[in-house]
Amino acid sequence: MTTRVAVLVGSLRADSVNRRLAEMLRDQAPEGVELHLVDGLGDLPFYNEEIDTDDAASAVLALREAVASADRVLAVTPEYNGTMPAVLNNALDWLSRPYGAGAIVGKPFGVIGTTPTPYGGKWAHADAARSAGIAGARVVESVVVSQPGVEVDVLTDPEVRERLLDALRLLVEAEPAPVAA
Repeated sequence: MTTRVAVLVGSLRADSVNRRLAEMLRDQAPEGVELHLVDGLGDLPFYNEEIDTDDAASAVLALREAVASADRVLAVTPEYNGTMPAVLNNALDWLSRPYGAGAIVGKPFGVIGTTPTPYGGKWAHADAARSAGIAGARVVESVVVSQPGVEVDVLTDPEVRERLLDALRLLVEAEPAPVAA
């Protein structure tokens, strides 16, 4: 059985280090694990309940379908000004609705990433985990990896790669939240 992981990349830049980390995880995922990088986050309109209807924007419907069809969700994100990028926050807002029944509800959720600082994005990662948890995801605390990118090349360092792959394995092993009857 294949475990599908929807990956939300918090950077829109095509050559971002975090996107490259997500691609590395996709390419080196353990057998039986399939990572799907969800594209189009930059095409999402800002969340507004008035436009959250059955005929919402195609980018919204695609995001919700990608996450609903996944078994797990992984955010791979940098940190902007001490918090998560707006594009990731907006995606989580869309995934949280309708409240209590959004596409992310009950799914194991992890967050990893890097920044060129000594902190590695820890505030963004904490914010993303908190937001996803409020939205109904089952945040896997052991799958929050904030990798400083100051003294190491995060794309080539074998210890960093193994730490990120270990986090992915823990996310895959995590149990989904029980579904309310």
